[in-house]
This record gives sequence, structure tokens and C-alpha cells, in this order.
Amino acid sequence: MTELPLTLSPEIAAARAEGAPIVALESTIITHGMPWPQNVETARRVEGDVRAAGAVPATIAVLNGTLHIGLTDPQLDTLARAKGVAKLSRADLAICLARGGTGATTVAATMIAARAAGIAVFATGGIGGVHRGAERSFDISADLQELAQTPVTVVAAGAKAILDLNKTLEVLETLGVPVIAFGQDALPAFWSRDSGLAAPLRLDTPAQIAAAHRMRAALGLPGGQLVANPIPEADEIPAKTLAPLIETAIEEADAQGIAAKQVTPFLLQRLFQLTEGWSLTANIALVRNNARLAAAIACELGKP
Repeated sequence: MTELPLTLSPEIAAARAEGAPIVALESTIITHGMPWPQNVETARRVEGDVRAAGAVPATIAVLNGTLHIGLTDPQLDTLARAKGVAKLSRADLAICLARGGTGATTVAATMIAARAAGIAVFATGGIGGVHRGAERSFDISADLQELAQTPVTVVAAGAKAILDLNKTLEVLETLGVPVIAFGQDALPAFWSRDSGLAAPLRLDTPAQIAAAHRMRAALGLPGGQLVANPIPEADEIPAKTLAPLIETAIEEADAQGIAAKQVTPFLLQRLFQLTEGWSLTANIALVRNNARLAAAIACELGKP
């Protein structure tokens, strides 16, 4: 049998030895979600937010064929500057490892890695979902299937607002994934606090979310749970402001033949331009907000 090429950073190895709470963090947001230098600056701030909330951050990536659980400062800096880094999901994670490649982990791949490392909580920006026009393109993110089968609690600001949120909710319901709005009845939509859709479930404290995580395990249910954490009110972009800009970006992507894994990075970059940087500022705020909540949940899970 071939052993998984997985290594823990010194900080994560020490945290594991001490039984400290750990929060997984993805790396695609660094390589594909933000430009340099905001990407590395944000990554370090997010890690700092996790530490300040009492947990240990584990940024995950594949470097030269090894799955790294936690990155050192030099590794993080190198990844943030790298060009042509693969964007890894469930379908290509194993291939990248087997070929000795380097890649950044999406939500799905980060969940797989977190489970392999025994990490129960993962903070990200927003999950993937059902793309608009999926009835023609069949473009549906592997994140949804991953949530249905991998037992990790994922804290996000909802699904990305560029998606078809109604269809995304329907697929999550079909797959049996609990979608939990944190502290409100409305489902948040990434840059906006209110998508106009009611959240299927609501919980108000990290302790309640941790209890739900434990109960799923006790029931033997597969999969994780999605915690939809609204962006702080002071940082949000109102949905009515974003809606026409999203439509413009989607029309441009269609006209240029942008498809598959290139759709989300294209749309995020175009919205950065159309909002004159406002979307990036909001993105940074929501990721940090999610990291703080994830750390609080991890701390609750660490209690006897």
C-alpha cells in the first residue's frame, strides 16, 4: 500500500500533540481568488484571526507532490507569488499528488485533506454551487457532493453570489446537507447579508453548531454541514447593487466562451473591476469573519 504523502507544519504538529483546536483553510483563495499582494496579506490576517480566537490555522496546499497541512511563512509567500498553480478538487487531487505537482485546494479538496488530517472545521469565503444556466451547461461544483459525504463543518458566507442560489439550495437539500444560517433567518449571499431566500436552518451560537456536528456523527450520518455566516453589516455590498454587475460579468463570460474551472476566477476578477475594488474589500472582510466563527466552533468541539 502506498502511504498518503502528507506532512504537518511544525505549528500543526505541535497543536495535534497538545490537543489544541485546529481550523482548516483553503489555498485556492490565495492562488486564484485574490491578486498579489492582497492574497498573502489576507492569508496571514486570516491565520491571525484564527489564532486570536483560540485555535490554530492549517492552510492546506499540495507542494511538489506532498499534501501540506499548515504552511510555513516562506511556503505561504512562495505559493502566493506562484504562477500556473493547479486548482485542485476531488477529481484531480490524487493525480496532482501522484505526479509530484503543486496545486491549491478548493473547498472539496480542502475538506478531503482536513478529514485525512483529523480536522473537523474548515473556514472559507464561499462555496461553489450550481452555476446559472446549469440546465444547459451542467456546471455544478463538486463542493456540493463533498459536503454530502465528507464529515467536516464548513463555515462560509453562503454560496458565491454569482451562482444560481435557488438551485444550489435545492441540490443541497436533495443531498441531505444541513444549511445553517448563523444568527439570522435569511440565507446570506457572499458579499450580501440577505439573498432574498429563507435559510433552511438557523443556529445562534458556536456551541449549538458544535453540538449539531457531534450529533451527526452519533447518528452515523455521512457528510458535513454548511454554516452560512453573514458578512458583517458594515462590510456588505447590497444585493441590489451587485445584481446588474453580476449579470454583466456573466454575459461577458458567455460571450468569451469561458467555461468549467475558469468561470469563477473570471467572474470574481470582472466584479473586482466593475465594483472598483469593493468586491475584494468585502471578500477579505467576510473571509476573516468566517475564520473567527470557525475558530469558535473548533474551540467548542475541543471541550470535553
